[in-house]
Amino acid sequence: MNRQNGTGRAQRPYDIVLYGATGFVGVLTAEYLAAHAPDGCRWAVAGRSRQKLERLRERLAAEHPGCAELPLIEADADDPDALRELAESTHVVATTVGPYLRYGEPLVAACAEAGTDYADLTGEAEFVDLMYVRHDARARETGARLIHACGFDSVPHDLGAYFTVQHLPEDVPLRVDGFVSSNGTFSGGTFASALTAMSRGRQMLRAAHDRRLHEPRLVGRRARAPLGGPRFSRETGAWALPLPTMDPQIVARSARALPRYGPDFRYRHYAAVRTLPMAAGGTAAVGALLGLAQLPPARRWLSDRIKPGEGPDERRRAKSWFSVRFVGEGGGRTVFTEVSGGDPGYDETAKMLAESALCLAFDDLPGTAGQVTTTVAMGDALIERLRTAGIRFRVAATR
Repeated sequence: MNRQNGTGRAQRPYDIVLYGATGFVGVLTAEYLAAHAPDGCRWAVAGRSRQKLERLRERLAAEHPGCAELPLIEADADDPDALRELAESTHVVATTVGPYLRYGEPLVAACAEAGTDYADLTGEAEFVDLMYVRHDARARETGARLIHACGFDSVPHDLGAYFTVQHLPEDVPLRVDGFVSSNGTFSGGTFASALTAMSRGRQMLRAAHDRRLHEPRLVGRRARAPLGGPRFSRETGAWALPLPTMDPQIVARSARALPRYGPDFRYRHYAAVRTLPMAAGGTAAVGALLGLAQLPPARRWLSDRIKPGEGPDERRRAKSWFSVRFVGEGGGRTVFTEVSGGDPGYDETAKMLAESALCLAFDDLPGTAGQVTTTVAMGDALIERLRTAGIRFRVAATR
């Protein structure tokens, strides 16, 4: 169900507030909302600089005159009172402000307390686990849905695995492998988040352990996402390199929450690389970056190479693409599916975040609360929105 008409929520002045609207992905998300928000959608942009917000509004109004009066909300990530007022003013907050370990928790806390739905773009597993331990229980009490990873991390993988499962038999053990291909590039904010995560291995493991202590045990079913080994994938004709990102954890959480994934579900997550030299080079590059991230001087030097707020220009993004191919097996059936689209890190990520916020604000959805995944909270409704917006979900073959 859509809880927007629940007690006290209909009186809030905004349906959606976009926080961090003047950053690189924030601007793209604001432009998407300006072009695609339905008539009557009450939305606002928020950030710490009034001057930058005013410039953004002028930019939006040049293309969309109706944005000339777009409300602006000034709120600093370190100001809990301002964030509380922001959360209490809207049904949904969508935020692009990262690294989330550094800037994210006060807004999560404010939304959990206010019963406000929250969506972000984090790929930081430690942050997600900490937020579960600290704020899931309160969000369940107030009815807030806290949904992390609403961009390329991890929407195509989470919804893609769910889409694949829907084309497999019910009530049988299921195996799904995902293979990611892309020619996209990183923004400064994404790179900063990745460096932060790479430098905090021990803290990440500790947060994951604490989460397991708080999570209810799954009884009578099993859902897991083991790290597979490198191999040549005959199904895709590419070398498959295990991707140690947060995406498989998100898929496994959806599987634990939804019985449709069957009594025994396994997901593995890979990068698909066409040639063996590329596979070897990619593995070496990731290893070198991981090693450098452990050294503070090297980490600072790397951070200065691409600063937050920077990213590829429109021409470069127009040439970018992504494809996630899935191979699902179970009950004697094999299905091949694909989720694909344009520039993954920016244009499509902005689209995914904006459509997630619109979905939370306006669609009929399951009655969930607390920290939930995009699949659990929005599932079929978000797939339909993204399809309409140009992201492809297709069944390539079955046997």
